[in-house]
Amino acid sequence: MTDLTTRVTLPLPAGEPRPARPAPPAEPDQTAAAAAEEQQGTGRGPKMSQADVLLHMGMDEYVLVRCDQTAYAVPAEGPPIARPLRAAGGFGGTVSLRQLLNRSYVLRTGRAPSQGCLTDAIASMASIAAVDAPDQPVHLRIAPDPVDKQATWLDLGRPDGLSVCIEPGTWSVTTPPVGEGPLWRRTRLTGELPLPERDPGGWQAGLGQLRELSALAEPSWRMAVAWLLAGLRPNMPRPIAYFNGERGTAKTTTARQLLRVLDGIRAEVRNVPRSEDDGAVAASAGWTMGLDNIAGIPQWLSDFLCRTVTGASVAKREMYTDDDVTSWAYQRPVLLTGIDVGALQPDLAERLLPFTLEAIDSKARRSEHDLWHRYQAAHGGILGGLLDLAAEVWARLPDAAAQLGHRPRMADWAELLWALDAVTGWDTLATYTGAQEEITDDVLDADPVATALTRWASTAGTTQWQATTGQIDTTLRPPGPLPDAWPKTTALLSARLTSLAPALRQRGIDIRKLPRTGSGRGFRITLERAADPST
Repeated sequence: MTDLTTRVTLPLPAGEPRPARPAPPAEPDQTAAAAAEEQQGTGRGPKMSQADVLLHMGMDEYVLVRCDQTAYAVPAEGPPIARPLRAAGGFGGTVSLRQLLNRSYVLRTGRAPSQGCLTDAIASMASIAAVDAPDQPVHLRIAPDPVDKQATWLDLGRPDGLSVCIEPGTWSVTTPPVGEGPLWRRTRLTGELPLPERDPGGWQAGLGQLRELSALAEPSWRMAVAWLLAGLRPNMPRPIAYFNGERGTAKTTTARQLLRVLDGIRAEVRNVPRSEDDGAVAASAGWTMGLDNIAGIPQWLSDFLCRTVTGASVAKREMYTDDDVTSWAYQRPVLLTGIDVGALQPDLAERLLPFTLEAIDSKARRSEHDLWHRYQAAHGGILGGLLDLAAEVWARLPDAAAQLGHRPRMADWAELLWALDAVTGWDTLATYTGAQEEITDDVLDADPVATALTRWASTAGTTQWQATTGQIDTTLRPPGPLPDAWPKTTALLSARLTSLAPALRQRGIDIRKLPRTGSGRGFRITLERAADPST
């Protein structure tokens, strides 16, 4: 592996030795920093200010990197945790650079530094980083290996920086040296994961512990395992897990169980964000996103969820500036719970992975205390079982591209399902394809335009129809009062037909938009097979 980071060395004032980085001393007043300050008063050179001492300590002990215009400090000899220079307080189970420099100064000199000097020292480090620090990716929870493209990394969220390297056929727990593995960033949503445990019974025994605690039945259980595996892959579009069922079916509890496998005990299902900006902030701060009790999905939320699982970036004006911007980039595993989300937009429906939970017998119910006590005790074994299975699936992934004939919209997800089936003998790919067909039927049946077009196709005396949007509206418009969901203008009808085109194509109705002419923009509708509205 190549060294991806550099160190910046500052010259000391003439005649002054650089403060060393010694082992923790027995007496604070004999430290290098204290000795340097004593020497500064001897008249042999200009005295170093407190800010200068803090600056040299920071440049000695940390490596500066940049990622997405943000400067980070990484311990030169320590865990590969990147701390943003601007952070003031503790974050993600770690402490900020400001707190660490404060602590180091107290231990070396026995005195508290001025907060103004701390600010000046960190500001100087930020200035150096802005010009001289190399660009290097900084990752949240999951990362690709810098060299081996088939390997992935999982951050356990621990202060010591222990991480899991998942390679084809095996996995290991290690602390990668700076420059030889990923750099991790932490937030307050970064929970600590237990050390994974290998079970002599293999992945079946490890994941079997989660199976015993879960309310999922076959084949939903297997699809949940597939969703967890996808959560260990960086830069991968994933379906949105949707847990539905009547009240008392453990939707929220089941969602928490899956989220906490990947994101630790802090992972939680939350209320629907009030806006896309609020959702983007939450998505950029945590690896998983769980939304609880969804009762309806407006257009903006549907678009936001689709972008979250396929990858998105939001840019906003930075506070206290005129023209500078700050941005968040994110691509996250998403999980929803709800009794009935209502009608779905076609784009969201294509990305949905539904789980229907059945009512739990009163004799089989567990108390929350007992359930989570058992879960916490089994968490290390569950994670180890998932990693065992992931290593085997990673080994089969290179074969998926050649062996997989038909790919749905999210091809990476389909390849993962193929590899999982090859390892386990399951049929998750067929299960997912069947579920997608059912969702497509639900989407078309709930849309009045799709219903009218399907009805027309079942009685049409032609296999191809070319018409303007206005002609299509006149032909398909049902008698009597129009449904509320019927497009109010031809422009909205054009957008609706374009949105429904992929779903209608599965029913044998191919819709293609034609170039604009003098009479307006039109469509060519081709019937590839007989369409029946009851199918």
